Amino acid sequence: MRSLLIPFWALALAGCGLQPMYAGGGSGAVAQGLAAVDIPAIEGRSGWLVRNALNDRFHVAGAASPRYRLDVRLDEKLEGLGVLADETIARERMTLRARYQLVDTADDSIVLDASDGTDAGIDVVSSEYAVVAAEQSAEERLANDLAGRIAARVALALRKLK
Repeated sequence: MRSLLIPFWALALAGCGLQPMYAGGGSGAVAQGLAAVDIPAIEGRSGWLVRNALNDRFHVAGAASPRYRLDVRLDEKLEGLGVLADETIARERMTLRARYQLVDTADDSIVLDASDGTDAGIDVVSSEYAVVAAEQSAEERLANDLAGRIAARVALALRKLK
């Protein structure tokens, strides 16, 4: 019974218009387009983390001569949430937002203008060291998550151009 359903689902998926994003692997159009994106320095520690994560995702196919530039501006916020009876903060929320533009350097046209963001909750405990470590860990996770979201949107924009 199962073996009869596999060809049916294969035909159904083929007819729905879905196409693999990274068809062709490192030599595919999207991978080559991502490799041709230059990412200038982004301000702050979070910016450094986001830029490194983006470079890890974009330059999998190797470096190419830059055809596009990705300009990213970050907004990072850390706010106290849960306040206890003695006026101490029990929980914090870290938010990392990005506004970014993919620019075609040939004519300075904007290919993509978007924004995205992510956030994380942090428990505030009695150990100051533990709180600082939790904040740094959250910042790293947020930067990685945000870079993944940006990379997906840029890949979609480049795919539409091809």
